[in-house]
Amino acid sequence: MTTPEQVVRDFCAAAGERDAALLRPFFSDDVVYHNIPMDPAVGIEATMAVIDMFVGICEGLEFEIHHLAIEGDVVLTERTDTFTIGGKTAPLPVMGVFHVQDGKITAWRDYFDMGQVTAIFGMA
Repeated sequence: MTTPEQVVRDFCAAAGERDAALLRPFFSDDVVYHNIPMDPAVGIEATMAVIDMFVGICEGLEFEIHHLAIEGDVVLTERTDTFTIGGKTAPLPVMGVFHVQDGKITAWRDYFDMGQVTAIFGMA
């Protein structure tokens, strides 16, 4: 059986492929995905809609894990997520929390500064 750490490492590596169909098998059907500055996506379909939107607008995407800590089924990641959108490449510091059960991500929360995102991509 795959460990929670390996599930998260594999997921973060796969994110760079920008292929939602490749990412879907990492999640349980009842997953909750919450980018903390925004409303949570509850369930696999809502989660995949958010992921589809992100991979659809990104020309490039990379999740670089700097530190990882595990407590049971919970995996914490300190990462830099680098997005390329509209020709602009921007690294974003992120703290992520993943809950993994039976080899599937059941909850994923990312904490980051939304002000930094809007400033980088001119959304403000």
